[in-house]
Amino acid sequence: MAEVLFTNVRIIDGSGSEPFAGEVLVQGNRIRRVARGVRALAAGDATVIDGAGATLMPGLVEAHTHFAWNNAATLDGIQRMPTEEHVLWTAGVARTYLDHGWTSCVGAATAKPRLDVVVRNAIEQGLIPGPRYLAASQEITVAGALGDETLPHLPFPEFSFGVVVSGVEEMRKAVRMAMKYGVDTVKLNLSGDNFVPGADATTTWMSDPEVAIACKEAKIRGKRVAAHARSCGSIKQALRHGIEVIYHASFTDEEALDALEAQRDRIFVAPGLSVIIKLLYEGTPFGITPAKAREMGYEIELEAAVTSLRAMIRRGVRVLPGGDYGFAWAPHGTNAMDLQYLVKYLGMTPMQALVSATRHGGEIMKRGTELGQVRDGFLADLLLVDGDPLSNLGVLLERDRLLAIMKDGAFHKAPEIAQARTRWTRTAA
Repeated sequence: MAEVLFTNVRIIDGSGSEPFAGEVLVQGNRIRRVARGVRALAAGDATVIDGAGATLMPGLVEAHTHFAWNNAATLDGIQRMPTEEHVLWTAGVARTYLDHGWTSCVGAATAKPRLDVVVRNAIEQGLIPGPRYLAASQEITVAGALGDETLPHLPFPEFSFGVVVSGVEEMRKAVRMAMKYGVDTVKLNLSGDNFVPGADATTTWMSDPEVAIACKEAKIRGKRVAAHARSCGSIKQALRHGIEVIYHASFTDEEALDALEAQRDRIFVAPGLSVIIKLLYEGTPFGITPAKAREMGYEIELEAAVTSLRAMIRRGVRVLPGGDYGFAWAPHGTNAMDLQYLVKYLGMTPMQALVSATRHGGEIMKRGTELGQVRDGFLADLLLVDGDPLSNLGVLLERDRLLAIMKDGAFHKAPEIAQARTRWTRTAA
């Protein structure tokens, strides 16, 4: 069984504890031993990686991933990509995430019925490189809401971006088909979105019976339900029906916050601030000026989201990074900006932001006892970083600062061992 010894590294273990100088021994796909100090572990036959003071930390976990989003500026622009090209695109994006240190990802919706499933399976079979992945369904929505891209003069509802349902039986069929395809997560669009004319982020669209049957059908098969829920009503609806993953959660009141706190050990919230922030401040190249963004409601939503999410953090709700990367204004590979948003807008410390992307990431992946920390017995998903993320989270946006990327005990990006002492000892930002 192959062994790798990381020595002379500064360890951020993902638990929230202070960093420490130490060594990590990897055996097979597991972390066999974590020790403090230098030369604390016997190398034996292990390949020795001298980190020269670089940071060793857990691989990052993205909680709201859309591999199939093709960096277009509209939902229609995503959906129109032909299936053959879309499969290749989605596979390529999976590699992009791993290239940027995201060793696990939670699918939040796909653009065609089986795209997420096919790519997840190919990753697991070793056919393509990519993160550990939980595959999602298409967005399930109702007429007129987010994801309904049907046109009245084109009677082909199967080509809609989302699966449009009306009533309990259509919802039951849609969920059962997603289960047949092999998804890990069913995605429901409970609320509107400022991106959709006539269905803004404060609105709630699905009926309780529709949501109830979706959750029942998924859960009897051991699958999870996630919700696009920006409005206060949709957050409460998600909690009433036992939905575990809540995306956005922008608008709340005291009743919603109390309910979120009461279920904080069961649920996860991934706000996906990138859409709001990018369109509000950087949307002009994509046809959305600051004035237009304010007219669409993004200024109001950002203020509400900051207030809501800060309150959730104070109440101990797990708020994780990730969300809606893969649009023109927030292309794939820039996901680590979310860590800076958590600090700048939500008041997290850099350590809290890293914990949200590592330890809590392991938990949302349903592997909290073996993923997301540098800890004895845990899976060896590790990043060797040239610099200190606690001093500058921006280093995680720079691919060349990721000196090594290990997933499941194997190097996706191997360190340049021969140049370690000349390259890794440069002054870090």
